[in-house]
Amino acid sequence: MKPFLGEDFLLTTEPARRLFHDYAKAMPILDYHNHLPPEQVADDARFGNLAQVWLGGDHYKWRLMRANGVPEAHITGHPADERTFQAWARTVTKAVGNPVHHWTHLELRRYFGIDEVLSEASAPKIWKAANEQLATPEFSVKNLLKKMNVVALCTTDDPADDLAHHKRHTGAPVMVPTFRPDKALIADAPGWAAYLVRLGKAAGVEIRTLKQLVHALELRHKAFHDVGGRVSDHALITPWATPAEGVNLEAVFQTLLAGKPATERETTALKTHLLLQVARLDAEKGWTMQLHLAAQRNLNTLMFGKLGPDTGYDAVSDEPVAQSLARFLDLAARDGTLPRTIVYGLNPASHDAVTSVLGAFQDGGVAGKMQLGSAWWFNDHIDGMDLQLRALANNGLLSRFVGMLTDSRSFLSFPRHEYFRRVLCRLVGGWVDEGLAPADYGLLGGLVQDVSFNNAKAFFGIPGV
Repeated sequence: MKPFLGEDFLLTTEPARRLFHDYAKAMPILDYHNHLPPEQVADDARFGNLAQVWLGGDHYKWRLMRANGVPEAHITGHPADERTFQAWARTVTKAVGNPVHHWTHLELRRYFGIDEVLSEASAPKIWKAANEQLATPEFSVKNLLKKMNVVALCTTDDPADDLAHHKRHTGAPVMVPTFRPDKALIADAPGWAAYLVRLGKAAGVEIRTLKQLVHALELRHKAFHDVGGRVSDHALITPWATPAEGVNLEAVFQTLLAGKPATERETTALKTHLLLQVARLDAEKGWTMQLHLAAQRNLNTLMFGKLGPDTGYDAVSDEPVAQSLARFLDLAARDGTLPRTIVYGLNPASHDAVTSVLGAFQDGGVAGKMQLGSAWWFNDHIDGMDLQLRALANNGLLSRFVGMLTDSRSFLSFPRHEYFRRVLCRLVGGWVDEGLAPADYGLLGGLVQDVSFNNAKAFFGIPGV
């Protein structure tokens, strides 16, 4: 019987153990997609207790607590405190088999040196030990990041944000914004016209025409670039891919701005045009475009009304994505504006289709230009990571992959990179053990180091990294 989360956790062969311990383990972390609050990084914030840093915004844990029968009043009904922590302690004992059970204990170990398994009985001792450490300067945000060897963060930011926190941030790690223009592009969403007023103020222009909207996006894109931003990000079920032929885009813009409905084809043509404009800006500046696909959001409208978005009421979509993705990429390629692109498929059934589509748009100009993104959200568990890596290896070049991200709102989430690296080394080491790959540790050690960090450093080109 192996120890729980022992030194060789997930490393089932000698080649896997060698690849992880000798090559992957010590690599720095470039977390190129997360939802961390930039103000807390710039302020080098401190946390009053373990619940604040661990449970205050973690809807992964909230979903499990709800599934365990914990009332909402004990989850989000008050600021995260010992009551929230106790509810999580009661839940985590029921979460064996869920990746969050692993993450919970990796986080206790890697940050706090606490090896004890969390339970209702051990909770008071763990609460006291962790809080004593959090009360010290060594557990400020920047020191938490340093502890995990995080050298760079790409936060997720709206084009209308003033980026003040990024501008005043100093020291390690490097922190740059990611351009997330969904609110500007989804022209049929409630509140779109009001949002354009906010965007116009941030850009210093009035937005009353489609041309002015594109100009405002150009100005804000440049502002992000000037403070180190090198990535855009888009959350879509499928990419919009309706050509503008036969559609008066300005007329559609004016109709929607006035709060009147347009036809589905007209609206989608406008959104396609706007997404292509962001692709153009990305391509012109050498940025990377991230497309996060297949997430159904805010399904529980009652709870959405009470708690708002990003509170644990989202799910995987089974809508096909390959055809619309291919059409969108083709539109950008025909215009000569297809940037480096990472496509994250939340539905794992799409991995082979997405990877095959991306292969049709590699152009030889940039190694790994079109990438199947890491296993994220509902897939960032052992099986999901393994499946994504195999799909990428089977239909592309695993050696060019930019690796893992946290996609997290928690400063304690960075052991997920270790989790990923162990899965990666288990896979590659298993190939060696089975005679499917050569026992060349110069080659394979370099591969796991590249996927762990080096590829992301080269691919994104973030200043200061």
